[in-house]
Amino acid sequence: MPNLVNPHGGGKLKPLLLEGAALNEALQRARSLPKIKLSSREKGDLIMLGIGGFTPLDGFMTHADWKGVCDDFRMAGGLFWPIPITLSCTRQDAEPLKSGSEIALVDDESNDILAIMKIAEKYAIDKAHECKSVFKTTDAEHPGVKMVMAQGDINLAGPVQVLSQGGFPEKYGAFYMTPAQTRAAFAANGWSTVAAFQTRNPMHRSHEYLAKVAIEVCDGVLVHSLLGNLKPGDIPADVRTRAISVLIEKYFARKTVVQSGYPLDMRYAGPREALLHALFRQNYGCSHQIVGRDHAGVGSYYGPFDAHHIFDEIPSDALETRPLKIDWTFWCYQCGGMASARTCPHDEENRLLVSGTKLRKWLSDGDAVPAEFSRPEVLEILRAYYASIDAKDKIEVKLSGHSAR
Repeated sequence: MPNLVNPHGGGKLKPLLLEGAALNEALQRARSLPKIKLSSREKGDLIMLGIGGFTPLDGFMTHADWKGVCDDFRMAGGLFWPIPITLSCTRQDAEPLKSGSEIALVDDESNDILAIMKIAEKYAIDKAHECKSVFKTTDAEHPGVKMVMAQGDINLAGPVQVLSQGGFPEKYGAFYMTPAQTRAAFAANGWSTVAAFQTRNPMHRSHEYLAKVAIEVCDGVLVHSLLGNLKPGDIPADVRTRAISVLIEKYFARKTVVQSGYPLDMRYAGPREALLHALFRQNYGCSHQIVGRDHAGVGSYYGPFDAHHIFDEIPSDALETRPLKIDWTFWCYQCGGMASARTCPHDEENRLLVSGTKLRKWLSDGDAVPAEFSRPEVLEILRAYYASIDAKDKIEVKLSGHSAR
């Protein structure tokens, strides 16, 4: 059997999701408990706790954990962790809750019961301090800052029993995989070394190049798509999934790629989020995390290679999963193919820089996309998606105009 990296913390996977009779009993008990609604971000974190993606956590963090993670990348007990995993509520909702009591955690949109939590602590935080630590900014325009500042004023800490995966298995089927399932898939392929490719976009030629470089040095690649909430204008998960699937089918050797999705929202935390990605990919069984230009960044809040540098700043034993750092990539017309700043000797005028932002703009504006930018089969799927948006917008405008008359 191949030897995959150990789950984070050096032990076994620690899924908190109940099953069978224990699940049925807990669901029955949860119906009579006080209820706290979860934001989309908190829901994703809870599901990751449930499936073992956040091994070895047993619930939402205490104040000492929060402070240690913000200031020193470590929880109170010394475990390396780069971003706080917290649950908030309003002061009004927190007031009647007592330490040691149980509450039901509920999906804010569907009202479905997702978990039972035993309250260990209630505490307030300095939200600006968290933002400055995690996002390197307190700018209200940063989507991650906006998310933190919109949280309730009180955090609730304590262990959880997770009762649901929030509809992700039903919506995405076999594409949605738990850490235990990806580890089983890697073992079935005979892989020991696996590079994770993080994406919230369809894969263009630069992404394809990064994944293929990783396949040259590892047994295989996990193309791991974010399935939670994104910022406005990003391409939905189901469209991304189809576009990535056709790329893998047409342009990758068989049994070199496992495609899957995970249930988190983007935090857009740049370097710190790159560390979180590596941490939970270790739980999924990946020995390496591909880290390209501006990993998990947004706007101009981070330098293009800050996510490279942060891996050199943490203790060498913090993570088993190692970064696979790759320089700026592009199509070079002189080289006649994809290249990077480390391999291409030609001037910038010979280079077509490839980015998801540029691709989305071209597609939304109906502009032509160079063949060197993205594969034709991928573009066909994306053009159909943007055409459907345009058609929907025209219908809405027409209906709006009709109703106004």
